[in-house]
Amino acid sequence: MLGILVRRLASAVPIMLMVSLITFTMIHMIPGDPAAAIAGLAATQDQIANIRADLGLDQPVLTQLLRWYGNLLQGDLGRSLLLGQPVLEATMERLPVTLALSAYALVLTLVIGLGSGIIAALRQNTWVDQAAMLFAMIGISLPNFYLGLLMIILFAVELRWLPTGGYVPLLQDPLGWLATSTMPAISLALLLAGLLARITRSTMLEVLRQDYIRTARAKGLPRRQVVIKHALSNALIPITTVIGIIVSLLISGSVVTETLFSIPGIGQLLTQAVLNRDYPMVQGGLLITTALLVLVNIAVDVFYAVLDPRVRYDDA
Repeated sequence: MLGILVRRLASAVPIMLMVSLITFTMIHMIPGDPAAAIAGLAATQDQIANIRADLGLDQPVLTQLLRWYGNLLQGDLGRSLLLGQPVLEATMERLPVTLALSAYALVLTLVIGLGSGIIAALRQNTWVDQAAMLFAMIGISLPNFYLGLLMIILFAVELRWLPTGGYVPLLQDPLGWLATSTMPAISLALLLAGLLARITRSTMLEVLRQDYIRTARAKGLPRRQVVIKHALSNALIPITTVIGIIVSLLISGSVVTETLFSIPGIGQLLTQAVLNRDYPMVQGGLLITTALLVLVNIAVDVFYAVLDPRVRYDDA
């Protein structure tokens, strides 16, 4: 198990370096001048040039890249051009918001996706199966931003059950956090719950056809024990990989959702950074987000090895 963890962590290093290079290249290809955005519309060309010189933006791109890597090796992600605070500090302030929203959406995804997928498999070719798969298809077909807009119109504007946007910290007011996070979490979860439901159904159907399931039923074991202990435990092995992908999609999908619902998380922070050409914030924020996604995938690999001992033997 330790060998698996060490190899996964070692393989993450070139991934992080490649992501940082791609991010640096792409952000410098975006039209616009961050110095002009900082200086304002009334600034003169000399003032803009002075800001560019202070920020080091007048240097060759290769020089800026080498300086970026040099600072990165020292744990320095730079300072936000617009916020005026270290990128790491600004990102860490907003990380709990994104993680809390993603965790809420993940719980909804697992409950809805696993539940409907298992029920559909146990009631194959019945109206329950068809209804569950229809719900899954609707969830997959609706983009999260479109669903979010529909929910705002219905539940916030028409019914006035929930606020249109904003955010209340979980530790400050749990009920307020629930009210402000429910619509964003549902808009994130519904698409992925539909995906998980379809995969769970197909995996469960495949497992339920296995000989050991028929043997367990022939022995007279209770239906609940056959489904949970024998069928679901084996079906979870391939489903775990999908759940890891879902967690990654929840975190990356927060960019649109947080912007739509005015939630002060990493997604909204990166959106504002891109719009304002805040190079250090985009580079550092994306690097931290990538590191988080890499850690999620490593955790999935380790959990997969726990569920399936054959993985440990193959990687030994």
